[in-house]
Amino acid sequence: MAGPTTAERGDRQQESSGPPSKRRSSRRRLRAIVILVAALALLGGGSAWVLYGSQWLRVQHVAVSGTLVLTPAEVREVASVPLGEPLISVDTKAIEARLRRKLPRIDTVDVVRSWPHGIGLKVTERTPVLLARKAGNFVEIDDGGVRFAMVSQAPKGVPLLEMTASRKGSGAAAFRRFGTERLVREAVRVAGELPAAVAGQTRTIQVRSYDDISLVLGGGRTAAWGSAESGRAKARALTALMKAAPGARHFDVSVPTAPASSGS
Repeated sequence: MAGPTTAERGDRQQESSGPPSKRRSSRRRLRAIVILVAALALLGGGSAWVLYGSQWLRVQHVAVSGTLVLTPAEVREVASVPLGEPLISVDTKAIEARLRRKLPRIDTVDVVRSWPHGIGLKVTERTPVLLARKAGNFVEIDDGGVRFAMVSQAPKGVPLLEMTASRKGSGAAAFRRFGTERLVREAVRVAGELPAAVAGQTRTIQVRSYDDISLVLGGGRTAAWGSAESGRAKARALTALMKAAPGARHFDVSVPTAPASSGS
């Protein structure tokens, strides 16, 4: 069989190799791609070195904000932020967990990187709404019913909590049924519903059972509150009673639609 003619061989060679200008363009594109890949590799390696290996982005200081009772020095000590370590590698979640575990006064804390050299600790402390006596000291209780700290002096304006159930009768049964923690939370609910004018005069919140909560006010006055239900309505009724009968010694808002006062 006869082979391809000279013309056919030329056509095939031209198809495979293409014109010189097209071949040069392909080589330039290939070189550009190689250079780009190399540049990206160098850039990535350089970025990693800057973040992890250089002295430029390392922890040099720790800033603390939001403390009220705690001191910034206490927070920094417990946080144990690794000074001198690369900022990018600091375990912020571990620091947060450590602070909340060892300093229960802290309700929330945000641990943030402050580039290029800092760590910020933004603290929110728990606020006591009730106090419980214990061995001559006071246990602070927050609005979630959490006992978070013991102090030797009672903070001003925070009422005492007294759990005064008798060993017999409905009070003791309520403690067995609901449990002390549930009843503490009910007292916290009552404290949270008190208007400022009443809260400022409340010295003690007494809990005898689930539906037998009362307030001891300044001047020896008392207010029967009942259960923690309908707290806002009871608060309004008590405020009105105290204005209408300023000389009364006892108020009863356990049924807020039928409040009563007595004594003088």
